[in-house]
Amino acid sequence: MAESKLKDLSMQFAVDCVKFCESITSHRSLVNQLERSSTSIGANIHEANYAHSKADFIAKLQIALKECYETEYWLELFAKSGISDREIVKPLYEKCGVLRRILIASVNTAKKNMA
Repeated sequence: MAESKLKDLSMQFAVDCVKFCESITSHRSLVNQLERSSTSIGANIHEANYAHSKADFIAKLQIALKECYETEYWLELFAKSGISDREIVKPLYEKCGVLRRILIASVNTAKKNMA
């Protein structure tokens, strides 16, 4: 997948999460955690494009992947705790899963090409 496509997907995901967070009027500390992790995915993908080396590139993508896993956790918590309706959270969770799978493939490809 082209890097710009991954950047576009992560940016749109961050925008969607920010809008979702704006709709939650309680649990500000949890909302803050979701905002931070979901926006960090795209920030690290963007930063990876300006990496100093292949190892730095991989490290940035791995951080983005970790943020993806964290975001999935917060989204699942919002749904399971009833803070938000599961049907509202589901599309965000699915988009996060798409980003996660792309990042896994990207990290694996970069590692393979490094050898």
